[in-house]
Amino acid sequence: LVPDPAVPEQRVVFGTSGHRGSSLDTAFNEAHIIATTAAIVEYRRTQGTDGVLYIGRDTHALSEPAWRTAIEVLTGAGVTTAVDARGAYTPTPAVSHSILLANGAGTESGVRTSGPGLADGIVVTPSHNPPRDGGFKYNPPHGGPADSDATSWIAARANELLADGWDRVKRVPIAEALDSNYVIKHDYLESYVADLENVIDVEAIREAGVRIGADPLGGASVDYWGAIAERYGLDLTVVNPTVDPAWSFMTLDWDGKIRMDCSSPNAMASLRAVMTPDADGKTPYDVATGNDADSDRHGIVTPDGLMNPNHYLAVAIEYLFTHRPQWPAT
Repeated sequence: LVPDPAVPEQRVVFGTSGHRGSSLDTAFNEAHIIATTAAIVEYRRTQGTDGVLYIGRDTHALSEPAWRTAIEVLTGAGVTTAVDARGAYTPTPAVSHSILLANGAGTESGVRTSGPGLADGIVVTPSHNPPRDGGFKYNPPHGGPADSDATSWIAARANELLADGWDRVKRVPIAEALDSNYVIKHDYLESYVADLENVIDVEAIREAGVRIGADPLGGASVDYWGAIAERYGLDLTVVNPTVDPAWSFMTLDWDGKIRMDCSSPNAMASLRAVMTPDADGKTPYDVATGNDADSDRHGIVTPDGLMNPNHYLAVAIEYLFTHRPQWPAT
């Protein structure tokens, strides 16, 4: 299927930093990925971003073919691209972390957002949306979601290419691309997990003996929770390590659709059931958490039920401002 840019539903439209759609609706097809990747290449050149581009993907069925197409275009454009060394799924936070490290996080001068050699990234994910969907988002050198100025520029250029030129964009066949000097291997999991102890007091968590249940909801964090537990000796259990592109194990959301929305009581029904106290008032875990498909959203479940994520974030922010070592009280 080839999209018609004259049809609004078939154009590239960026939402929360990314384009989303279904190939079944001619809204997320090869032409979209070629055009959007080529537009990102042009955009990063206008911004002087010429470092490594970190790319990851989640567990949606459309993510791997889109990831492969993007690498073909990036290699054709001469962009050095970092892929996962394990050939595994990559959570958005792991991609963001790699961008920040490449741009100076952890150094005395801190993260750079200007100058030569800046890194950026792409995450192939439709986030928490249904299995039929695909998604493609851009993270600039600050590591977070691209702002509307960036996404508007990229979408406009991508739609120009959809109208004329996407089929002439230079590509390198995926096998050749992966074997080229433009594609480098990067251990996203090791880099992310090893650095956690520099921002989280994992010793306090370990010594407290808190029992944690982590449900990846079939998403990209599936290998990360176990690695965190093993590295830091935490009492953490991966509740459901299943990866199924159809998400047949998921409970239906409020509208009858499968959606990996960890803030939804319906989508989190299985984990809520696990955390419901038994006749003796006991639960298998003290606290449990779930993530969406690319793991940039969280849901926290206690014996009292699913917490409102925004309420939790407010408490977390207050805690950081009052307890974070080396942060001024003001």
